Amino acid sequence: MDSETRELRALEAEVAALQRECRMLQSPGETSGPWKSFQKISQSDSEEWESLKDLRSQLGHLKSELSFLSKLTGFSIRNYSKMEDIANTEETESGTKKVLQRHRLSGNCNMVTFQLEFEVLEIETKEKKSSIITDLNIIMEPTEYSELSEFASRAEEKRDLPMFFRSLHFFVECYKYREKTFKHFKEKYPDSVYLPEGTSSHCMEIRSTRQPRFELVIVWRIQIDEEGKVFPKLDLLTKVPERALELDKKKVIETAPLSFRSLLGVLGIEAALDSLIRLFSADNN
Repeated sequence: MDSETRELRALEAEVAALQRECRMLQSPGETSGPWKSFQKISQSDSEEWESLKDLRSQLGHLKSELSFLSKLTGFSIRNYSKMEDIANTEETESGTKKVLQRHRLSGNCNMVTFQLEFEVLEIETKEKKSSIITDLNIIMEPTEYSELSEFASRAEEKRDLPMFFRSLHFFVECYKYREKTFKHFKEKYPDSVYLPEGTSSHCMEIRSTRQPRFELVIVWRIQIDEEGKVFPKLDLLTKVPERALELDKKKVIETAPLSFRSLLGVLGIEAALDSLIRLFSADNN
């Protein structure tokens, strides 16, 4: 009987112990053992999933902003990389930290493609953080735009990256405006207007239908000054027979370029060109 009693008590103690374990597993405020590990894993997966959803949302937002900026400015960046030059990182005793970064990017603004390589020196003190461009290299294509080649050289000398982007944007806008204007007059006066190199040409020829040897040439260049300001520059050239020059006692042909510039100042580009074409066309003769 004693042995049976001892065995019964042992079984009761084991059952009680198991009951305590069950109560601990079912308790909402406290977990342990495998259940606790499972909860940790489940919570971790849930947090990672939420984090991934946040990243996707942020990525979509950034892509939307980038698309908007590309449409607004005309710039499209294809490749970009940044590298910190560890060898040129230094920190002085006064707590000033200097870090040299090398950047590379390539992209395009409408028909102009570019590649940039530049170095930025970041200087961080206890009071503020600043950065300066220490080196700038610009490669642009196509190279047919002589104005852009000269401008790129000046931007490199000044290491002025904001001026480069700003001036390139306005250059392209002026280029598109010239192209649109030439196309408009070619369609409006097909018998009088000739574009030797198509609408992308910087010259527009105005020919007289009554006097084939009489011709006016509009030379429309886009200039960029030392400060990066972009502006159009239009000149008028005349092509007339020598005999006509001899008979021009009032020097009308000789003074035509100066008169055209005065007309530009009064009427503006489109109205001045329209007046000149109508004056030179057969309809008004």
